[in-house]
Amino acid sequence: MAMATGSAPGKINQETEQAQHHQPGNEHEMTNKPLFIRENYRGAGKLAGRKALITGGDSGIGRAVAVHFAREGADVAIVYLQEDVDASDTQQLIEKEGGKCLVLRGDVGDTTFCEEAVETTVDRFGALDILVNNAAEQHSVERLEDITPEQVEATFRTNVFGYFNMLRAATPRMKKGSRIINTSSVTAHRGSAHLIDYSATKGAIESLTRSAASQLAERSIYVNCVAPGPIWTPLIPATFPTDALKEFGKDVLLKRPGQPCEVATCFVFLASEDSSYITGQTIHVNGGGYLGI
Repeated sequence: MAMATGSAPGKINQETEQAQHHQPGNEHEMTNKPLFIRENYRGAGKLAGRKALITGGDSGIGRAVAVHFAREGADVAIVYLQEDVDASDTQQLIEKEGGKCLVLRGDVGDTTFCEEAVETTVDRFGALDILVNNAAEQHSVERLEDITPEQVEATFRTNVFGYFNMLRAATPRMKKGSRIINTSSVTAHRGSAHLIDYSATKGAIESLTRSAASQLAERSIYVNCVAPGPIWTPLIPATFPTDALKEFGKDVLLKRPGQPCEVATCFVFLASEDSSYITGQTIHVNGGGYLGI
């Protein structure tokens, strides 16, 4: 499994990447593998002894966060939908970093599964200190009237209900100083003509983050959000046609897509004591913003 080199990530040649057309996509099938951690990233024990649960942790941003957390000393449970190969690969990567890994297969849209995932994590690790809500799905549609009620319900069930399910299950088991980090998107702020229902869910996630932070502050549980821009993950070829991938990420100031390793460090920051005076906030990782915006 290739890692990023010590140099800064460059442009991705996506011309040969084939759209997978199934959600959320398989990282092991991608021609151009996402870079989940730089070889020169040095852990500093920022999360030593911490226990984390990451949804959508098998690939993309979730994998990058899981491996970074492990390198910083955390034990990590990953939740995934059905991508067994990717989940197994991520488990091996976490264990290679010296961390314990728990792999949990299921749908975050299922309340019972989320409760069982949290319970199993606490039983195995003895605690739950960090929850990362990251699982997501998105569907590109050209005309608004072609978005079906079934699609809207499916997108909200994963992207919003799934976050609520995990929050409800996890917060009673979390102690003072615990961290909750939600994954939003630049689309929550600028919208998207082709991802209307997805953008709506990401706006809901940001409001959920601020509201949960307001309530959980009295328990000293921190709740924050990361809003990535165009990041090269399995969800991208699983969503868009092959021709569209050639232009992916070229409309930001840095004129390239980002890599998962460039997002994961923000999660490390928010999960660690370095963010001890930050809650209810969103960190934007979007290549400097979109041209013309």
